[in-house]
Amino acid sequence: MSEAFPDIPRIQYEGPNSKNPLAFKQYNPDEAIGGKSMKEHMRFAAAYWHVMRNPLGDPFGPGTAKMPWDDGSDSVENAVNRVDVFFEFMDKIGIDYYCFHDRDVAPELETLQASNDALDRVADRLLQRQQETGKKLLWGTACLFIHPRFAQGAATSPYLDVYAHGAAQVKKAIEVTHRLGGLGYVFWGGREGYSSLINTDMKRELDHLARFMHMAVDWKKEIGFEGPFYIEPKPREPTTHQYDSDAAACLNFLREHDLLEHFKLNVETNHATLAGHTMQHDLTVAANADALGSIDANRGDELIGWDTDQFPTDIYLTTQIMLVVLNMGGFTTGGLNFDAKRRRESHEPIDLFHCHIGGMDAFARGLKIANAIIEDGRLGDFVKARYSSWDSDLGQKVESGNASLAELETLALRNNISDIPSGRQEMLENLINEFI
Repeated sequence: MSEAFPDIPRIQYEGPNSKNPLAFKQYNPDEAIGGKSMKEHMRFAAAYWHVMRNPLGDPFGPGTAKMPWDDGSDSVENAVNRVDVFFEFMDKIGIDYYCFHDRDVAPELETLQASNDALDRVADRLLQRQQETGKKLLWGTACLFIHPRFAQGAATSPYLDVYAHGAAQVKKAIEVTHRLGGLGYVFWGGREGYSSLINTDMKRELDHLARFMHMAVDWKKEIGFEGPFYIEPKPREPTTHQYDSDAAACLNFLREHDLLEHFKLNVETNHATLAGHTMQHDLTVAANADALGSIDANRGDELIGWDTDQFPTDIYLTTQIMLVVLNMGGFTTGGLNFDAKRRRESHEPIDLFHCHIGGMDAFARGLKIANAIIEDGRLGDFVKARYSSWDSDLGQKVESGNASLAELETLALRNNISDIPSGRQEMLENLINEFI
């Protein structure tokens, strides 16, 4: 097969003074930062659905993307051909991992068996190309939200036959992920929620969702898949409310249904902001519970109330993300997946490279800044000092669960609080700006 991007060379690092739009200015994959190379720190992944399948349509018009390698059919042959284009793209952009939905890489055909057979054929080609190139699958997932059968949910559907179809599709997707050496598997509940409580039995739906997850855990064990399961929080869109609305809601669901030991979270920036949080907030909630597994790297437009999946170019955002990642000790099975798409106006194949270069450079800059802030120590020292009273004997008793209200009353009666130290927010914001 001829090259899909014949005029685009492998993207190289040329440094911050380069004016070449097809070169990295910040991302130098082998540069050591804090004892690890940049590519080891960030483990970038390309999203198959955006790179290969997104037509760049919107609610007001059809797609504009030029994809000359795609004949527009749902044939298995066309799907297999896309794999070669995708691996050429990953080779030229220098990304080592990828992520996919089952229905992105292979078509949905007339029967479930035919769809499974098509997925197996495409998986054959994916495995072959992985073996030839050394590229790896970061995680796989099943698309349980596009087909009309899932209009009212899959694992939370009111209808058992729909629930069973979703279960069968997930079973197959886990098997294919395992076969391809996937490092994890994601559950994205695109329609696992409700549009109205008038016609919804919320408790029953949540119980069904928990049983679905437990069956997935059982199957994972049965086939020997050792990668973690991830849940990806999102508050709404297309439903009014999704059950996996934010990191805290996901963690509460997992604890309530005895699933926490089997799951971590795949947190996305645009979903966090739609939930009314910063990305730093949702990442911190997940990391504090030792449940931050992977990250979908994108951003949203705060002036638009839906999931715009824009590429991350905000240095403050990437710095905040990398501060959380570095402070938790870095990724193990997860990474930074570019669940981001070109704008509808950026419809030429070369734009796939421009957008990924921008995102990779922004995260490289964020990594360097975050590492410098940690090594400098002033921010960490301030926070530690702010909570230093908790290092006292009584503070330690409270934190260990051995103090009583009477002991705290004794302290309160003895001390007459007239003033408390400043939080110095603006000073610390200025400190961070020193590095940015």
